[in-house]
Order: sequence, then C-alpha cells, then structure tokens
Amino acid sequence: MATKDFSFEKAMAELEETVRALEEGKLTLDESLKAFEKGIKLVNACNEKLNSAEQKIKILLTDENGEITEKEFNAEKED
Repeated sequence: MATKDFSFEKAMAELEETVRALEEGKLTLDESLKAFEKGIKLVNACNEKLNSAEQKIKILLTDENGEITEKEFNAEKED
C-alpha cells in the first residue's frame, strides 16, 4: 500500500514503529537505510495530510456584537 493511501493515524503508527526499530539498533545498515527511507516517506505523507486538513479548517470569529461568524482558514493570508 502506498503511503498516500494510508490514513493519517495509520501513517503515524507506521512511523512510530519504524522509529522504534531504528532506535533499537538491531537493524543492519541496509535495513536501517530502508527504514529511514520509509520513515521519510511516512513523514511526507503525514505532512501532506496535515496540510490538506489545514486548508479545510474554518475559523470561528466573534465580532464586536458577540456574533459568531465562520471564515475559511487561509494559512498564507492573515486578516
């Protein structure tokens, strides 16, 4: 399964497992390199999912009258 097909939670679990394996120090050099590459791909997949989610977030704002309004989140532009 490609990392882009993972849910965020599954990708994070895989990443934690990969880090744990690397930290144990029981992998050969080749296995460590493959695990590191896998970890980088998982980090990138998680970042993509977080960036996508960030674009969908709506900010709730309260105006001077106490009215709550909804506004699309835009990370590049602050009002």
